[in-house]
Amino acid sequence: MDKPDITIIGAGLAGSEAAYQAARLGAKVRLYEMKPVRKSPAHHSDKFAELVCSNSLRSNQLENGVGLLKEELRILGSLIMEAADKAQVPAGGALAVDREEFSGYITEKILNHPNIEVIYEEIHRIPDEGPVIVATGPLTDADLYDDIMERIGHQDMHFFDAAAPIVMESGIDRSICFAMSRYGKGGDDYLNCPMNEEEYRNFYEALISAELADVKGFDKETVFEGCMPIETMAKRGYDTMRFGPLKPVGLIDPRTGEEPYACVQLRQDDRMASIYNIVGFQTRLKFPEQTRVFHMIPGLQNAEFTRMGVMHRNTYIESPKLLMPTYQMRNEPRIAFAGQITGVEGYIESTASGYLAGFYSACDALHIDHDVRFSSETMIGAMASYISDPNVKHFVPMNANFGLVAPLGYKVRGKKKEKNLAYAERAIAEVCKHKEEMVHLWN
Repeated sequence: MDKPDITIIGAGLAGSEAAYQAARLGAKVRLYEMKPVRKSPAHHSDKFAELVCSNSLRSNQLENGVGLLKEELRILGSLIMEAADKAQVPAGGALAVDREEFSGYITEKILNHPNIEVIYEEIHRIPDEGPVIVATGPLTDADLYDDIMERIGHQDMHFFDAAAPIVMESGIDRSICFAMSRYGKGGDDYLNCPMNEEEYRNFYEALISAELADVKGFDKETVFEGCMPIETMAKRGYDTMRFGPLKPVGLIDPRTGEEPYACVQLRQDDRMASIYNIVGFQTRLKFPEQTRVFHMIPGLQNAEFTRMGVMHRNTYIESPKLLMPTYQMRNEPRIAFAGQITGVEGYIESTASGYLAGFYSACDALHIDHDVRFSSETMIGAMASYISDPNVKHFVPMNANFGLVAPLGYKVRGKKKEKNLAYAERAIAEVCKHKEEMVHLWN
């Protein structure tokens, strides 16, 4: 490839989606990925679109904000959603995937696309010419970070994110743990570790007094609520965990025939069901402390950890002052940003930002005329509006949610679910209309 139509920096979920959508329109894409030359503290695999926080892509239900966003992306032909559906593993009403299969599928698609050239190289600054999409993720650092900050006037912001530990299935005591999904959604897709009141009290006291790893600046900056460390949650109150990830509602311990006092859930992390993620147990405990405290969970006394919980600082830009709904910069539209660096939070939200950045950047690069603009009546459009609205006060990372979507304009009888389904029906109708317009643009 002599000269690409678009340069994309980063082959995470956002970068991979952007590259695929741009190539789909006929753009010649040069995709730079620093792995395996260099890896961030959160990455372990050499494959593209690596999932580092969880294998769960969260709700798959249309009445949930991210569930609607998934369906919109499916309709629009998202590579990430195609991979997720092929690599799906049981997780009740959520969409969880086999990490290796998921990343492997995306990597193969990208490497074999005739319009995409992959360069394994660390980029130190944004190229001075041509369309560029920066999808380097929230762990962007070193020279590239400095270059970005210089271009945007040092309007950098931070929050902390964390990943939960993973244990081997072989070490789980099945005489204590039982398979069941909360509220009966899906099959028996979770393993549940029930606690009585004494076990919970002992675990709580051990957790809040355990020794923490030193994470620079943690006490001075924002913790994203969706990935709050379990020990931080515990310190908010004795019962806080019992109303959060340890809530026992909808679960019956077959040994007692009753609802446990508290319950830790384990979610399958691979297709072979050989490893399980401890749901909601993001943590910054020191590794020996994680082993000591988490072995107190009934059924995990002899569990073998394949990954310990980790915490890292994420960086995002103040997008409302910098970006348009296309994720392109207001003062330099040839440069676009995508992924968590824009302040969208979550794998699917990052994917959506990559989709739009890839589509609009490619259209501009190829001089394609179109009228595709997703309104705030869709979730993909509402997220784009949120990150580009200069009137947003106290900009913080945001998941997909119906609070971002334009009001219906009429009342819906029934509960919240019925109202959200009305939002979803309206959104899907608009997305389907745009897909019809986009089909003529795709190669």
